[in-house]
Amino acid sequence: MTDDFYCEQALSGKTPIQVVAETAHVLAFHHTRPFWPVHIVVVPKHHIPSLVDLGDADISEVHQVLAVVRDIAAQVTAEHGAARVLTNLGAYQDSKHLHFHVNSGEPLRHG
Repeated sequence: MTDDFYCEQALSGKTPIQVVAETAHVLAFHHTRPFWPVHIVVVPKHHIPSLVDLGDADISEVHQVLAVVRDIAAQVTAEHGAARVLTNLGAYQDSKHLHFHVNSGEPLRHG
């Protein structure tokens, strides 16, 4: 497997996912190994390396991702009273595909 779980596994269908929302260009699904009680991942369907390296993507693709992140974050906040939104960069980014975590609750495990 490469360092892009989302292209290699989630978007390809090799790893089953539970879809939360989907548009023509964006997919949101429950994390396959959640770190929080509510843990949703939002990814572009087109490969974009990261928030600081858009590759060949147009900024409008990032806007589409953020629109879904906003909707999911609003839904999580309404249902659970609070939400966090985060993305990782550099060495913190295990999968080299732009993705946002929308989560709520205390961590399920440490480290």
